[in-house]
Amino acid sequence: MRILLVLAHPLEDSFAAAVARTARDALEAAGHVVDRLDLYREDFDPRLSKAERGGYFDQPYDTAAVADIVARLKAADGLILVFPQWWFNFPAILKGFFDRVFAPGVAFSHDAAGGRIVPQLTHIRLLYALTTTGSPWWLVRLYMGDPVRRLLKRGIAAFCSKRLNFKMLNLHDMDRATDAKRRAHLDRVRKLLSAIR
Repeated sequence: MRILLVLAHPLEDSFAAAVARTARDALEAAGHVVDRLDLYREDFDPRLSKAERGGYFDQPYDTAAVADIVARLKAADGLILVFPQWWFNFPAILKGFFDRVFAPGVAFSHDAAGGRIVPQLTHIRLLYALTTTGSPWWLVRLYMGDPVRRLLKRGIAAFCSKRLNFKMLNLHDMDRATDAKRRAHLDRVRKLLSAIR
């Protein structure tokens, strides 16, 4: 399987970077081809331009400004996102990735009759999110309603693909995580990804 592994963290020595390295190693050991897209290192601009927004309903929509990343997404069989949750949401650079790359004609098309959108990423068989939060699990799930999981599963996955395998692995309370807890999380990442067939 060809996996697009997207990392969204500004620090090269972050725990997210360690998760991405662990993910890549586990996937490659299992025989998968990994295309690592480090949004910060590749200097991805998350800002949706005036032209991009103005032409959102044009046929065809112009993705020339992000053509390289669109090609990488279209070549993938699976998508794995590695990122921290900040303020119970995506980092701005990852939100911009969705805004600019998950565009009409790429991730979905507009229903000609209006209303619903039609999924276009039907070749994507899995979407996994490997993430961390600074807050404890009960605050994220019970108080906030797990917004990132809902956005990924009910929004992006459901509207852009069909019947894909969605999983989210989260290390909660990251700000107080011990080295042992971090190592255990990396072991969970390794185990999860080694099982992909």
